[in-house]
Amino acid sequence: MADNNTTNSAINGTINNIIQLPTIDTGIILNAIIILLIAYVLIRIVTFAITSFSEKVGVNRITIKLFMPLLKFSIYGIALYHIFIGILNISFFQSFVFSGFLGAAIGFGLQDLVADLVGGMVIILEKPYQVGDKIYMGEYYGEVTDIGIRATKIFTPDANLVSAPNNMIFTRAVASASAGTAEMMVVIDLYIDSDSDTVLAMKILREAAMTSKYVFVSKKSPLTILLKDYPFYRRLQAKAYVNDLRYQFVFESDVTKRAWDEFSKQGIKAAKVNILDIGDKGK
Repeated sequence: MADNNTTNSAINGTINNIIQLPTIDTGIILNAIIILLIAYVLIRIVTFAITSFSEKVGVNRITIKLFMPLLKFSIYGIALYHIFIGILNISFFQSFVFSGFLGAAIGFGLQDLVADLVGGMVIILEKPYQVGDKIYMGEYYGEVTDIGIRATKIFTPDANLVSAPNNMIFTRAVASASAGTAEMMVVIDLYIDSDSDTVLAMKILREAAMTSKYVFVSKKSPLTILLKDYPFYRRLQAKAYVNDLRYQFVFESDVTKRAWDEFSKQGIKAAKVNILDIGDKGK
């Protein structure tokens, strides 16, 4: 019995030594707050510097902005490391145990926040989208301007800045139209009367797209003109890449206007039916 009691006492002492944390006084809390403030300010400075520099390099800005989310998480990680290891003067294992207890404690009350933090890490590691990409996330569409520890900021075509929670990565489909590059495919649909000269119309549309100053054509990014016949009209479709995804709508407007101007000169008429009523527009 004496040996068992000695063994139990030794085990209990070891456990106590492992999980025992120092008393947290006002000075420790103040130092922790200062470190977090410094990290926050540093992140703002780094974000501003990278954003400003990336905008000066044109289409290569997306490559430069790849570092923004990684730097943010790294700075916050270093700050937390100094708080646990430096200020609290606890071992790495103790900080790990403490983090587990803290996570369990707040997990029930702040589940969405924890999910956002985990979602942010998943976005950084798996890169389903990156800063500078144009994405569809649920009902949102626009350019990703920032990936934070809690939310992704999306600048929509109607000039709204949407903060989409990072946990949406687990519950919503995400589609990236550019996938980390400045080039992006733009699809332009034009509907003409079924009696119009189809060959001429396709030639005009190709010429309008090819001569646009916003177009980008290469072996991997070809310009394609498609035709589909319907009972009362014909759909012409141009699939072309824009040289900078920010010019998506300008490119579409430029090609559409110049194509229709030439259609008018050549006697190619618009479809006589309401395309929206037929319901084949998106097919």
